[in-house]
Amino acid sequence: MPKHSATLPVTSKDLDPEERQALLHNADDDAEDIASFESTESQPRSSTRRRITITAAAFIALLITGTLARTVLFSGFSPLKDPVSLLGLPSNGTEAFKRTVLIVSIDGLRADYLDRGLTPHLLALSKKGLRAKSMKPIFPTLTFPNHWALMTGLHAESHGIVANNFWDPVEKVEFHYNQISSAWNPAFWLGEPMWETAEKAGIVTANLMWPGPPKTTSGASSTYFIPWKNKVPLKVKLDQVLQWIDLPFEKRPQLIMAYEPSLDQAGHWKGPNSKLVNDTLVKVDKFAKDLHDSLAARNLTDIVDIVFVSDHGMTDTSHPTQVFINEILGYDGLKAIEHEDGWPSVGLRFHSGANTTKHLNALLEASYENPERFAVYTHETMPERYHFANHDRIAPIYVVPKIGYVLTTNPDGDDPMSKGNHGYDNEERSMQAMFVAHGPFSTDVKAQHQNRALSSRATTGWHSTADDTYVMETFQNVEIYNLVMKLLGISHYAANNNGTTGFWDQYL
Repeated sequence: MPKHSATLPVTSKDLDPEERQALLHNADDDAEDIASFESTESQPRSSTRRRITITAAAFIALLITGTLARTVLFSGFSPLKDPVSLLGLPSNGTEAFKRTVLIVSIDGLRADYLDRGLTPHLLALSKKGLRAKSMKPIFPTLTFPNHWALMTGLHAESHGIVANNFWDPVEKVEFHYNQISSAWNPAFWLGEPMWETAEKAGIVTANLMWPGPPKTTSGASSTYFIPWKNKVPLKVKLDQVLQWIDLPFEKRPQLIMAYEPSLDQAGHWKGPNSKLVNDTLVKVDKFAKDLHDSLAARNLTDIVDIVFVSDHGMTDTSHPTQVFINEILGYDGLKAIEHEDGWPSVGLRFHSGANTTKHLNALLEASYENPERFAVYTHETMPERYHFANHDRIAPIYVVPKIGYVLTTNPDGDDPMSKGNHGYDNEERSMQAMFVAHGPFSTDVKAQHQNRALSSRATTGWHSTADDTYVMETFQNVEIYNLVMKLLGISHYAANNNGTTGFWDQYL
Protein backbone atom coordinates (compact mmCIF):
# COMPACT_ATOMS: atom_id res chain seq x y z
CA MET A 1 0.00 0.00 0.00
CA PRO A 2 1.15 3.64 -0.39
CA LYS A 3 3.69 4.78 2.18
CA HIS A 4 1.53 7.51 3.66
CA SER A 5 -1.81 7.90 5.34
CA ALA A 6 -4.35 10.67 5.38
CA THR A 7 -5.15 9.72 8.97
CA LEU A 8 -1.55 10.19 10.09
CA PRO A 9 -0.34 13.52 8.72
CA VAL A 10 2.97 13.53 10.58
CA THR A 11 5.17 10.84 9.02
CA SER A 12 8.64 10.88 7.56
CA LYS A 13 7.18 10.67 4.05
CA ASP A 14 4.99 13.72 4.55
CA LEU A 15 7.76 16.04 5.74
CA ASP A 16 10.41 17.76 3.72
CA PRO A 17 14.02 17.50 4.96
CA GLU A 18 13.86 20.77 6.88
CA GLU A 19 10.72 19.74 8.74
CA ARG A 20 12.16 16.33 9.58
CA GLN A 21 15.29 17.99 10.90
CA ALA A 22 13.28 20.30 13.12
CA LEU A 23 11.53 17.40 14.79
CA LEU A 24 14.78 16.04 16.13
CA HIS A 25 16.49 19.35 16.72
CA ASN A 26 13.61 20.39 18.97
CA ALA A 27 13.72 17.11 20.85
CA ASP A 28 14.29 18.81 24.18
CA ASP A 29 11.23 21.05 23.92
CA ASP A 30 8.55 20.67 26.55
CA ALA A 31 5.65 18.28 26.21
CA GLU A 32 3.32 21.14 25.29
CA ASP A 33 4.92 21.20 21.86
CA ILE A 34 3.50 17.86 20.78
CA ALA A 35 0.52 18.99 18.77
CA SER A 36 2.29 18.17 15.51
CA PHE A 37 2.72 14.60 16.73
CA GLU A 38 -0.92 13.92 17.45
CA SER A 39 -2.83 12.36 14.58
CA THR A 40 -6.23 13.41 13.33
CA GLU A 41 -9.27 11.16 13.54
CA SER A 42 -9.63 8.41 10.98
CA GLN A 43 -11.61 9.26 7.91
CA PRO A 44 -15.27 8.13 7.80
CA ARG A 45 -15.42 4.56 6.70
CA SER A 46 -17.51 5.11 3.58
CA SER A 47 -16.01 1.94 2.14
CA THR A 48 -17.67 0.00 4.99
CA ARG A 49 -21.08 1.30 3.96
CA ARG A 50 -20.41 0.27 0.38
CA ARG A 51 -19.46 -3.22 1.56
CA ILE A 52 -22.70 -3.50 3.55
CA THR A 53 -24.74 -2.47 0.49
CA ILE A 54 -22.93 -4.94 -1.73
CA THR A 55 -23.31 -7.72 0.85
CA ALA A 56 -27.05 -7.09 1.16
CA ALA A 57 -27.48 -7.20 -2.61
CA ALA A 58 -25.52 -10.43 -2.78
CA PHE A 59 -27.74 -12.07 -0.15
CA ILE A 60 -30.88 -11.04 -2.02
CA ALA A 61 -29.47 -12.53 -5.19
CA LEU A 62 -28.65 -15.75 -3.38
CA LEU A 63 -32.16 -15.98 -1.98
CA ILE A 64 -33.64 -15.50 -5.44
CA THR A 65 -31.53 -18.22 -6.98
CA GLY A 66 -31.96 -20.62 -4.09
CA THR A 67 -28.22 -20.85 -3.52
CA LEU A 68 -28.49 -19.71 0.07
CA ALA A 69 -31.14 -22.33 0.81
CA ARG A 70 -28.98 -25.11 -0.61
CA THR A 71 -26.03 -23.84 1.41
CA VAL A 72 -28.04 -23.88 4.63
CA LEU A 73 -29.39 -27.36 3.96
CA PHE A 74 -26.26 -29.12 2.83
CA SER A 75 -23.29 -27.32 4.43
CA GLY A 76 -24.71 -26.18 7.78
CA PHE A 77 -24.23 -22.50 6.94
CA SER A 78 -26.05 -20.10 9.24
CA PRO A 79 -26.90 -16.63 7.94
CA LEU A 80 -26.49 -15.38 11.52
CA LYS A 81 -22.83 -16.38 11.62
CA ASP A 82 -20.33 -13.51 11.74
CA PRO A 83 -19.72 -12.73 8.03
CA VAL A 84 -16.06 -11.82 8.57
CA SER A 85 -15.30 -15.38 9.66
CA LEU A 86 -15.95 -16.39 6.08
CA LEU A 87 -12.67 -14.70 5.22
CA GLY A 88 -10.81 -17.35 7.20
CA LEU A 89 -9.40 -14.66 9.51
CA PRO A 90 -9.78 -14.08 13.24
CA SER A 91 -12.61 -11.75 14.23
CA ASN A 92 -13.29 -9.64 17.29
CA GLY A 93 -17.00 -10.07 16.61
CA THR A 94 -17.41 -7.11 14.32
CA GLU A 95 -14.30 -6.95 12.13
CA ALA A 96 -11.72 -9.27 10.65
CA PHE A 97 -8.12 -9.00 11.84
CA LYS A 98 -4.94 -10.43 10.41
CA ARG A 99 -2.19 -11.70 12.67
CA THR A 100 -1.05 -8.66 14.64
CA VAL A 101 2.04 -8.09 16.78
CA LEU A 102 2.68 -5.08 18.99
CA ILE A 103 6.22 -4.82 20.35
CA VAL A 104 6.86 -2.14 22.98
CA SER A 105 10.31 -1.22 24.26
CA ILE A 106 10.60 0.39 27.70
CA ASP A 107 14.14 1.75 27.65
CA GLY A 108 16.18 0.91 30.74
CA LEU A 109 13.66 -1.42 32.41
CA ARG A 110 16.03 -3.66 34.33
CA ALA A 111 14.77 -7.24 34.63
CA ASP A 112 14.62 -7.21 38.42
CA TYR A 113 12.58 -3.99 38.48
CA LEU A 114 9.63 -6.36 38.06
CA ASP A 115 10.38 -7.74 41.53
CA ARG A 116 9.93 -4.41 43.33
CA GLY A 117 6.18 -4.77 43.82
CA LEU A 118 5.53 -1.70 41.69
CA THR A 119 4.41 -3.39 38.48
CA PRO A 120 1.25 -5.39 39.32
CA HIS A 121 -0.17 -4.99 35.84
CA LEU A 122 2.94 -6.17 33.97
CA LEU A 123 3.08 -9.11 36.36
CA ALA A 124 -0.62 -9.79 35.80
CA LEU A 125 0.02 -9.86 32.07
CA SER A 126 2.90 -12.27 32.62
CA LYS A 127 0.60 -14.56 34.64
CA LYS A 128 -1.85 -14.62 31.76
CA GLY A 129 1.04 -14.92 29.33
CA LEU A 130 4.69 -15.47 30.16
CA ARG A 131 7.91 -13.73 31.07
CA ALA A 132 11.61 -14.50 31.08
CA LYS A 133 13.89 -14.41 34.10
CA SER A 134 15.70 -11.82 32.02
CA MET A 135 16.69 -11.06 28.45
CA LYS A 136 20.38 -10.72 27.72
CA PRO A 137 21.34 -7.58 25.79
CA ILE A 138 24.15 -7.50 23.28
CA PHE A 139 27.45 -5.85 24.11
CA PRO A 140 27.83 -2.94 24.51
CA THR A 141 24.74 -2.61 26.68
CA LEU A 142 23.71 0.71 25.15
CA THR A 143 20.42 1.96 23.72
CA PHE A 144 21.11 2.22 20.01
CA PRO A 145 23.12 -0.99 19.55
CA ASN A 146 20.47 -2.97 21.43
CA HIS A 147 17.41 -1.47 19.79
CA TRP A 148 18.89 -2.30 16.41
CA ALA A 149 19.68 -5.80 17.67
CA LEU A 150 16.03 -6.22 18.64
CA MET A 151 14.97 -5.03 15.19
CA THR A 152 17.44 -7.11 13.14
CA GLY A 153 18.42 -10.09 15.29
CA LEU A 154 22.07 -9.11 14.82
CA HIS A 155 24.98 -8.47 17.17
CA ALA A 156 26.76 -5.11 16.97
CA GLU A 157 29.63 -6.48 14.87
CA SER A 158 27.02 -7.53 12.30
CA HIS A 159 24.59 -4.59 12.30
CA GLY A 160 27.26 -1.90 12.57
CA ILE A 161 25.86 0.26 15.40
CA VAL A 162 28.78 -0.45 17.72
CA ALA A 163 28.07 2.32 20.27
CA ASN A 164 25.87 5.38 20.71
CA ASN A 165 28.72 7.33 19.13
CA PHE A 166 31.68 5.97 17.16
CA TRP A 167 34.13 6.67 14.34
CA ASP A 168 33.75 4.95 10.98
CA PRO A 169 37.32 4.65 9.62
CA VAL A 170 36.15 3.58 6.16
CA GLU A 171 33.76 6.48 5.54
CA LYS A 172 35.85 8.87 7.68
CA VAL A 173 32.77 10.08 9.51
CA GLU A 174 31.51 9.95 13.09
CA PHE A 175 28.15 8.56 14.18
CA HIS A 176 26.24 10.49 16.84
CA TYR A 177 22.96 9.05 18.05
CA ASN A 178 21.52 12.53 18.69
CA GLN A 179 22.39 14.12 15.35
CA ILE A 180 19.97 13.60 12.49
CA SER A 181 22.79 13.68 9.92
CA SER A 182 24.04 10.36 11.26
CA ALA A 183 21.08 8.92 13.20
CA TRP A 184 18.95 8.94 10.04
CA ASN A 185 21.73 8.06 7.62
CA PRO A 186 20.85 4.53 6.43
CA ALA A 187 24.48 3.76 5.55
CA PHE A 188 25.25 3.32 9.27
CA TRP A 189 22.42 0.87 9.90
CA LEU A 190 23.24 -2.57 8.51
CA GLY A 191 21.00 -5.62 8.46
CA GLU A 192 17.29 -5.88 7.76
CA PRO A 193 14.90 -4.62 10.46
CA MET A 194 11.73 -6.57 11.10
CA TRP A 195 9.58 -3.86 9.58
CA GLU A 196 11.48 -4.12 6.29
CA THR A 197 11.03 -7.90 6.25
CA ALA A 198 7.33 -7.50 7.03
CA GLU A 199 6.88 -4.93 4.27
CA LYS A 200 8.53 -7.34 1.81
CA ALA A 201 5.91 -9.89 2.84
CA GLY A 202 3.13 -7.41 2.07
CA ILE A 203 2.43 -6.54 5.70
CA VAL A 204 1.49 -3.02 6.80
CA THR A 205 3.82 -1.76 9.56
CA ALA A 206 3.87 1.20 11.95
CA ASN A 207 6.87 2.66 13.78
CA LEU A 208 6.30 4.87 16.81
CA MET A 209 9.67 6.43 17.67
CA TRP A 210 11.75 3.21 17.64
CA PRO A 211 15.45 4.19 17.58
CA GLY A 212 16.78 3.84 14.07
CA PRO A 213 16.48 5.41 10.63
CA PRO A 214 13.20 6.00 8.78
CA LYS A 215 14.65 4.21 5.74
CA THR A 216 17.24 1.50 5.17
CA THR A 217 19.92 1.40 2.48
CA SER A 218 17.46 -0.37 0.18
CA GLY A 219 15.08 2.57 0.47
CA ALA A 220 12.55 0.52 2.45
CA SER A 221 10.46 2.22 5.10
CA SER A 222 7.59 1.32 7.40
CA THR A 223 4.11 2.24 6.18
CA TYR A 224 3.60 4.63 9.08
CA PHE A 225 6.50 6.37 10.79
CA ILE A 226 6.50 8.87 13.65
CA PRO A 227 9.96 10.19 14.57
CA TRP A 228 11.35 10.33 18.07
CA LYS A 229 10.43 13.32 20.18
CA ASN A 230 11.18 13.88 23.83
CA LYS A 231 8.60 14.21 26.60
CA VAL A 232 5.66 12.79 24.69
CA PRO A 233 3.15 11.59 27.32
CA LEU A 234 2.40 7.89 27.47
CA LYS A 235 -1.30 8.67 26.96
CA VAL A 236 -0.50 10.27 23.61
CA LYS A 237 1.50 7.23 22.57
CA LEU A 238 -1.30 4.91 23.68
CA ASP A 239 -3.81 6.90 21.65
CA GLN A 240 -1.57 6.65 18.60
CA VAL A 241 -1.23 2.88 18.90
CA LEU A 242 -4.99 2.50 19.28
CA GLN A 243 -5.63 4.78 16.34
CA TRP A 244 -3.56 2.42 14.22
CA ILE A 245 -5.43 -0.58 15.66
CA ASP A 246 -8.75 1.08 14.78
CA LEU A 247 -7.87 1.79 11.15
CA PRO A 248 -9.95 0.13 8.41
CA PHE A 249 -8.93 -3.42 7.54
CA GLU A 250 -6.90 -2.51 4.44
CA LYS A 251 -4.92 0.23 6.19
CA ARG A 252 -4.47 -1.39 9.60
CA PRO A 253 -0.86 -2.33 10.51
CA GLN A 254 -0.11 -5.90 11.54
CA LEU A 255 3.23 -4.96 13.08
CA ILE A 256 3.41 -2.00 15.46
CA MET A 257 6.66 -0.98 17.15
CA ALA A 258 6.66 1.58 19.98
CA TYR A 259 9.38 3.08 22.15
CA GLU A 260 9.32 4.80 25.56
CA PRO A 261 12.48 6.39 27.11
CA SER A 262 11.24 7.93 30.38
CA LEU A 263 12.41 5.12 32.68
CA ASP A 264 15.94 5.19 31.25
CA GLN A 265 16.04 8.96 31.62
CA ALA A 266 14.96 8.68 35.27
CA GLY A 267 17.61 6.01 35.92
CA HIS A 268 20.39 8.15 34.51
CA TRP A 269 19.30 11.27 36.35
CA LYS A 270 18.57 9.90 39.83
CA GLY A 271 19.88 6.34 39.80
CA PRO A 272 18.14 2.94 39.60
CA ASN A 273 17.20 2.90 43.28
CA SER A 274 15.65 6.36 43.29
CA LYS A 275 12.09 7.44 44.00
CA LEU A 276 11.93 8.91 40.50
CA VAL A 277 12.66 5.52 38.95
CA ASN A 278 10.03 3.87 41.13
CA ASP A 279 7.47 6.55 40.29
CA THR A 280 8.21 6.24 36.57
CA LEU A 281 7.97 2.46 36.84
CA VAL A 282 4.44 2.85 38.22
CA LYS A 283 3.51 5.07 35.25
CA VAL A 284 4.94 2.58 32.77
CA ASP A 285 3.01 -0.21 34.48
CA LYS A 286 -0.22 1.79 34.17
CA PHE A 287 0.51 2.24 30.46
CA ALA A 288 0.74 -1.55 30.15
CA LYS A 289 -2.61 -1.89 31.93
CA ASP A 290 -4.28 0.77 29.80
CA LEU A 291 -2.98 -0.85 26.63
CA HIS A 292 -4.24 -4.29 27.66
CA ASP A 293 -7.62 -2.93 28.81
CA SER A 294 -8.04 -1.03 25.54
CA LEU A 295 -7.39 -4.18 23.55
CA ALA A 296 -9.74 -6.15 25.81
CA ALA A 297 -12.48 -3.56 25.24
CA ARG A 298 -12.06 -4.24 21.51
CA ASN A 299 -12.16 -8.00 22.11
CA LEU A 300 -8.61 -8.30 20.73
CA THR A 301 -6.67 -10.02 23.51
CA ASP A 302 -6.95 -13.35 21.68
CA ILE A 303 -5.90 -11.77 18.38
CA VAL A 304 -3.10 -9.29 19.14
CA ASP A 305 0.21 -10.47 20.59
CA ILE A 306 1.85 -7.88 22.86
CA VAL A 307 5.58 -8.23 23.48
CA PHE A 308 7.10 -5.92 26.11
CA VAL A 309 10.89 -5.70 26.02
CA SER A 310 13.69 -3.45 27.20
CA ASP A 311 17.12 -2.81 25.77
CA HIS A 312 19.32 -3.05 28.89
CA GLY A 313 19.34 -2.53 32.63
CA MET A 314 20.89 0.16 34.83
CA THR A 315 23.50 0.25 37.59
CA ASP A 316 24.14 2.79 40.34
CA THR A 317 27.02 5.15 39.53
CA SER A 318 26.32 7.80 42.15
CA HIS A 319 29.59 7.02 43.97
CA PRO A 320 31.83 5.16 41.52
CA THR A 321 35.55 4.53 41.78
CA GLN A 322 37.25 6.43 38.98
CA VAL A 323 39.96 4.99 36.77
CA PHE A 324 42.19 7.78 35.47
CA ILE A 325 43.24 6.91 31.92
CA ASN A 326 45.46 10.00 31.85
CA GLU A 327 47.54 8.58 34.71
CA ILE A 328 47.97 5.29 32.86
CA LEU A 329 48.86 6.73 29.47
CA GLY A 330 50.63 9.89 30.59
CA TYR A 331 50.51 13.21 28.81
CA ASP A 332 51.92 11.93 25.51
CA GLY A 333 49.60 8.94 25.40
CA LEU A 334 46.57 11.05 26.13
CA LYS A 335 47.49 13.49 23.35
CA ALA A 336 48.00 10.58 20.96
CA ILE A 337 44.32 9.54 21.15
CA GLU A 338 42.58 10.48 17.91
CA HIS A 339 39.10 9.08 18.60
CA GLU A 340 37.21 7.88 21.66
CA ASP A 341 34.15 5.71 21.00
CA GLY A 342 31.36 4.99 23.43
CA TRP A 343 31.05 5.19 27.21
CA PRO A 344 31.35 3.81 29.89
CA SER A 345 33.25 1.19 27.89
CA VAL A 346 35.62 3.17 25.70
CA GLY A 347 37.11 2.36 22.31
CA LEU A 348 40.46 4.04 21.61
CA ARG A 349 42.06 4.93 18.29
CA PHE A 350 45.53 6.47 18.34
CA HIS A 351 47.00 8.74 15.69
CA SER A 352 48.75 6.92 12.86
CA GLY A 353 52.15 8.18 13.99
CA ALA A 354 51.68 7.24 17.64
CA ASN A 355 53.42 4.36 19.38
CA THR A 356 50.22 2.33 19.74
CA THR A 357 52.04 -0.74 21.06
CA LYS A 358 53.52 1.26 23.90
CA HIS A 359 50.15 2.75 24.88
CA LEU A 360 48.41 -0.62 24.62
CA ASN A 361 51.01 -2.24 26.87
CA ALA A 362 50.58 0.51 29.45
CA LEU A 363 46.82 -0.12 29.53
CA LEU A 364 47.28 -3.89 29.69
CA GLU A 365 49.79 -3.66 32.54
CA ALA A 366 47.45 -1.44 34.54
CA SER A 367 44.55 -3.85 33.97
CA TYR A 368 46.67 -6.82 35.09
CA GLU A 369 47.54 -4.96 38.29
CA ASN A 370 43.87 -4.06 38.90
CA PRO A 371 41.73 -6.81 37.30
CA GLU A 372 38.79 -5.91 39.54
CA ARG A 373 38.64 -2.44 37.98
CA PHE A 374 38.74 -2.86 34.22
CA ALA A 375 39.83 -5.06 31.32
CA VAL A 376 41.57 -4.16 28.07
CA TYR A 377 40.86 -5.95 24.80
CA THR A 378 41.93 -5.88 21.18
CA HIS A 379 40.04 -7.47 18.31
CA GLU A 380 42.14 -10.60 18.84
CA THR A 381 41.51 -10.86 22.59
CA MET A 382 37.91 -9.65 22.76
CA PRO A 383 35.71 -12.25 24.56
CA GLU A 384 33.94 -14.32 21.93
CA ARG A 385 30.66 -14.03 23.83
CA TYR A 386 30.66 -10.27 23.13
CA HIS A 387 30.46 -10.84 19.34
CA PHE A 388 32.31 -7.56 19.17
CA ALA A 389 35.44 -7.84 17.05
CA ASN A 390 34.68 -8.31 13.37
CA HIS A 391 33.90 -4.83 12.17
CA ASP A 392 36.04 -1.86 11.16
CA ARG A 393 33.90 0.46 13.27
CA ILE A 394 34.97 -1.32 16.47
CA ALA A 395 38.01 0.51 17.81
CA PRO A 396 41.23 -1.56 17.86
CA ILE A 397 41.56 -1.11 21.65
CA TYR A 398 38.62 -1.32 24.05
CA VAL A 399 38.73 -0.56 27.76
CA VAL A 400 35.80 -2.14 29.61
CA PRO A 401 35.28 -1.08 33.26
CA LYS A 402 33.76 -3.39 35.85
CA ILE A 403 30.58 -2.53 37.71
CA GLY A 404 31.31 0.16 40.28
CA TYR A 405 34.08 1.77 38.20
CA VAL A 406 34.12 4.49 35.55
CA LEU A 407 36.81 5.68 33.17
CA THR A 408 37.86 9.31 33.09
CA THR A 409 40.59 11.45 31.55
CA ASN A 410 39.93 14.42 33.81
CA PRO A 411 43.01 15.02 36.01
CA ASP A 412 40.82 16.69 38.63
CA GLY A 413 38.33 13.82 38.71
CA ASP A 414 35.44 16.27 38.39
CA ASP A 415 33.67 14.75 35.38
CA PRO A 416 29.93 15.30 35.72
CA MET A 417 28.51 11.91 36.57
CA SER A 418 24.95 10.71 36.14
CA LYS A 419 23.71 8.61 39.05
CA GLY A 420 22.82 5.64 36.90
CA ASN A 421 24.48 4.12 33.83
CA HIS A 422 24.65 1.10 31.56
CA GLY A 423 27.12 -0.06 28.92
CA TYR A 424 28.91 -2.63 31.09
CA ASP A 425 29.42 -6.38 30.59
CA ASN A 426 26.22 -7.88 29.21
CA GLU A 427 26.29 -10.76 31.71
CA GLU A 428 26.07 -8.46 34.72
CA ARG A 429 22.76 -8.83 36.56
CA SER A 430 22.14 -5.09 36.62
CA MET A 431 22.49 -4.94 32.82
CA GLN A 432 19.78 -7.53 32.11
CA ALA A 433 16.69 -6.50 30.16
CA MET A 434 13.12 -7.75 30.58
CA PHE A 435 10.68 -9.75 28.45
CA VAL A 436 6.93 -10.08 29.06
CA ALA A 437 4.45 -11.33 26.46
CA HIS A 438 0.69 -11.72 26.34
CA GLY A 439 -1.73 -12.81 23.67
CA PRO A 440 -2.53 -15.91 21.63
CA PHE A 441 1.19 -16.66 21.33
CA SER A 442 1.78 -16.83 25.07
CA THR A 443 -1.44 -18.74 25.70
CA ASP A 444 -0.38 -21.39 23.21
CA VAL A 445 3.08 -21.59 24.74
CA LYS A 446 1.69 -22.23 28.23
CA ALA A 447 -0.72 -24.85 26.92
CA GLN A 448 2.10 -26.68 25.16
CA HIS A 449 4.25 -26.54 28.30
CA GLN A 450 1.44 -27.97 30.42
CA ASN A 451 0.91 -30.79 27.93
CA ARG A 452 4.62 -31.60 27.98
CA ALA A 453 4.63 -31.65 31.77
CA LEU A 454 1.66 -34.02 31.84
CA SER A 455 3.35 -36.34 29.40
CA SER A 456 6.62 -36.20 31.39
CA ARG A 457 8.44 -34.74 28.41
CA ALA A 458 11.41 -32.43 28.87
CA THR A 459 10.60 -28.87 29.89
CA THR A 460 14.10 -27.47 29.74
CA GLY A 461 14.12 -23.69 29.89
CA TRP A 462 10.94 -23.39 31.95
CA HIS A 463 9.80 -23.23 35.50
CA SER A 464 6.36 -22.56 36.92
CA THR A 465 5.74 -20.45 40.01
CA ALA A 466 2.99 -21.09 42.53
CA ASP A 467 0.66 -18.53 40.94
CA ASP A 468 0.84 -20.27 37.54
CA THR A 469 3.31 -17.85 36.03
CA TYR A 470 5.49 -19.56 33.46
CA VAL A 471 9.00 -18.19 33.33
CA MET A 472 11.48 -18.76 30.54
CA GLU A 473 15.16 -18.99 31.25
CA THR A 474 17.29 -16.01 30.23
CA PHE A 475 17.73 -15.75 26.47
CA GLN A 476 19.50 -13.38 24.08
CA ASN A 477 17.67 -10.41 22.63
CA VAL A 478 18.80 -11.35 19.11
CA GLU A 479 16.09 -14.04 19.28
CA ILE A 480 13.29 -11.43 19.19
CA TYR A 481 13.48 -10.84 15.42
CA ASN A 482 12.72 -14.49 14.68
CA LEU A 483 9.92 -14.51 17.26
CA VAL A 484 8.12 -11.68 15.47
CA MET A 485 8.66 -13.36 12.11
CA LYS A 486 7.09 -16.54 13.49
CA LEU A 487 4.15 -14.73 15.07
CA LEU A 488 3.40 -12.95 11.79
CA GLY A 489 3.71 -16.21 9.88
CA ILE A 490 6.47 -14.93 7.62
CA SER A 491 9.50 -16.90 8.81
CA HIS A 492 10.21 -17.85 5.19
CA TYR A 493 10.86 -14.16 4.50
CA ALA A 494 13.29 -13.76 7.42
CA ALA A 495 16.68 -12.24 6.68
CA ASN A 496 19.91 -13.84 7.87
CA ASN A 497 20.47 -13.05 11.53
CA ASN A 498 22.35 -14.13 14.66
CA GLY A 499 19.33 -15.72 16.31
CA THR A 500 19.43 -19.42 17.13
CA THR A 501 17.90 -21.57 14.41
CA GLY A 502 14.79 -23.27 15.77
CA PHE A 503 14.98 -21.44 19.12
CA TRP A 504 11.25 -20.70 19.21
CA ASP A 505 10.24 -24.16 17.94
CA GLN A 506 10.44 -25.46 21.51
CA TYR A 507 7.83 -22.91 22.56
CA LEU A 508 5.58 -22.50 19.50
